[in-house]
Formats: sequence, structure tokens, C-alpha cells
Amino acid sequence: MFRNNGKKRILLQKIIFTFLVLVLYLIGRSIPLYGVDVEAFSTGTVNVEILIRQTIGGDLYQKSLFALGIGPYMTSSILVQIIMAMKKTEQRQKISRIQTNRITLKLMLFLAIFQALLGVQKLEYAETNASVFGAQVVCVLEMIAGAYMILRLSAKNKKYGVGGQTVLILVNIVDGMKNTLSGHTLRQILIPVCISLVAMVVTLVMEFSEKRIGVQRISIHNIYADRNYIAIKANPIGIMPVMFSTAFFLFPQLIIYTVLRFAPQNTYFLWLKENLVLTRPLGITVYLFILYLLTIFFSRVMIHPGELTEQFLKSGDSLENLHPGTDTKRYLSKVVTRFSILGATVMAVCMAVPMVLSYRGAVESTLMMLPASAMMLTGMLCNLFQEMRAIWHSDSYERFI
Repeated sequence: MFRNNGKKRILLQKIIFTFLVLVLYLIGRSIPLYGVDVEAFSTGTVNVEILIRQTIGGDLYQKSLFALGIGPYMTSSILVQIIMAMKKTEQRQKISRIQTNRITLKLMLFLAIFQALLGVQKLEYAETNASVFGAQVVCVLEMIAGAYMILRLSAKNKKYGVGGQTVLILVNIVDGMKNTLSGHTLRQILIPVCISLVAMVVTLVMEFSEKRIGVQRISIHNIYADRNYIAIKANPIGIMPVMFSTAFFLFPQLIIYTVLRFAPQNTYFLWLKENLVLTRPLGITVYLFILYLLTIFFSRVMIHPGELTEQFLKSGDSLENLHPGTDTKRYLSKVVTRFSILGATVMAVCMAVPMVLSYRGAVESTLMMLPASAMMLTGMLCNLFQEMRAIWHSDSYERFI
């Protein structure tokens, strides 16, 4: 069916599989949780925190089977990577990928239970007071099952489709941007849209800009010897920190709501609840600080200068005009740190401008995260395009017989 000159068209098959995954995902998002009064959410108010949660979870009011979305898995993956990065190289090598996956899944279960228990408290139920508790128990189980179903869908899509879990997040982002813009006049969205367009252009430039560090490889002695290099992007890990900082920013809010449930008169946590939001200076500062930390940390994790230096020492290769060992490690650390700070600063400026304008009343609070969504959308589309292009080119190779 998908053959061209006797070869399977892999890209077309993968796109069709991804389309089917998205259909299943959208169906899961439309299935309401047991006992929830769906009509009660039709006139609910939408604030910036709800729109942020939708970017990760996809469900605007967290009332469907897929209410938790990909959030628990994303957060657990980040925490496991942080733990692994703090270990020495020898210790990391002793831990297999299977063990890492098991730890991630266990942590995901804990986070899913925690978020589900908090989420069911905010839902409106059609049941009587006597049966609300039973409905909440069922909803918790449905939310946890839904989170693992999403994980399964993204894993299958990573293997047989394109984009992995990115395509699910893309759907959430597009849906979130639609909900963000709806109900506003052209005059209200003009400034946020202009900032978003600038942020998209900046993201494109940083995604396709890179520093090439020449490498001398002892195993290559031909005309291609001068074409060996390490490529480090202007923003080493792309827009990942924007998405993950959102997840991390919501985590302390979950803790605050949990404490206030048991101690509703605690003045300190009441003050945090009021001020640790993106419409207040404290929330804006904390959010940007998390963005900086994650950008620098993940840049050094993904492009580990120490491990690269060890690989050069073992293979006998070296960077041009640099001695192997300490000089190479110091130079790579400096480049990665400088570029990560540059990337974090550019992203922070693109996000801080609408936040400050919103705090001053020049921009609606529900529109302040539009540039962040635009940056995530642009970065993910770039990665998806590069993946599809790689598959397309691999499709053109003749098969060895």
C-alpha cells in the first residue's frame, strides 16, 4: 500500500499512526470523570493558572479521563535526571536504563496520586453529599489510569509514529492558545500577539544557530578531517526549560493548597497562595528564576563537559588548539554556561515583558503566557520538522541486499 519502487514509505506510515494516536488522545480528553457535573464547568472562569495547567494536562478544567495529562511523567523524568546528574560517572554507569525507567514510573505514580487527590477536591459533582466520597475515589483511580494511558500512547507514538510525546503537548498548546485568545478583542490581543511573533522569530534563530567547535580525530586522515566538529546550539536545550519551568512552578502551588486544606488559617501559606502567582512580583520572580536554573542545569546535563572530555581522552581525539584534559573541560564548560545563560536571558525577556505589562494592567492576565506558548509551539514544530526530514531522507536510501 505504501510502496515506492518496492520500498515502504516509512514517513507516511508514521504520520498515519500519529494521527490515530491523536484521535485516541482527543477521545480520552472528552470522556468525563465519574460523577462529575460537566454542566458546572461550562460557565467556569478561566485564569492564567488554569491555562498553564492545560498546556501540560490538556484538559482545561481537569474533569476528563486524561485530566493529569503528561505532567506527572514529565515532572518525574526531570527529578530522576536531576538525581542521576548529581551522581558520579561511575555510579551512573552502574544504573541500567531499565532501573531508571522503574524509578521514574514509581515516582510518576506518587505524583499522579498526589495531583489526583488534590484535583478531585476542586471538581463539582452531580452526586449527593453522601455519595461524593465514592465518586472522588473513582475519579482518583480514573485520573491515575488516564496518566498511564497517555504514557503508553506517547511511548507507542515514539516507536511507531513521529514526535513522541511532543505531539500530545502540541495539541495542548494549540488548544490552550485558542482558549487564551477567545473572548478578547483585537485591541486586547495586539500587544501579546506582537510579542509572541517576536518570540517565535527569536526561537527560530536560536534553534538553527550553533557554534561549531573543531575536533581533531586521529582515525580520520582524508578530505573530511576538516569537517569534524561539536555543534552547540545558541540555546543548547531549546525550549524545554519553558515547559518544565511551568511544571515546576505549579508544584509548590500544589503543596500550598495541600497545607491550607489541613491548616486553612495559616497566615504564612495564605500569603504565599496570594502572592506566588504569575500576576504578582513574587510569582514572576520565582518563575523566571526556575527558568534560569533549569536552562543552565539541563544544558550541562545534556552537554556534559566532563563526559565529553573523558571520551576525548579515551579515544585520543582532541579539540583544535586545546590540550586534552583540564583545558578542554574548562573550555567546554565555559561555552555551555555562556550559551545557556544567553538562552535563558532571551527566553526570560520574551516572557517577562508580557508578565510585567500584565502586572501594570496593560495586558490581560490570561494573555500573559501567550508568548511562552508561541515559543514552545515554535520549538516543538522545529524538532518535529527535523525528525520528519531525517525520516524522509532515510527513506531515500537503497536497501542493501
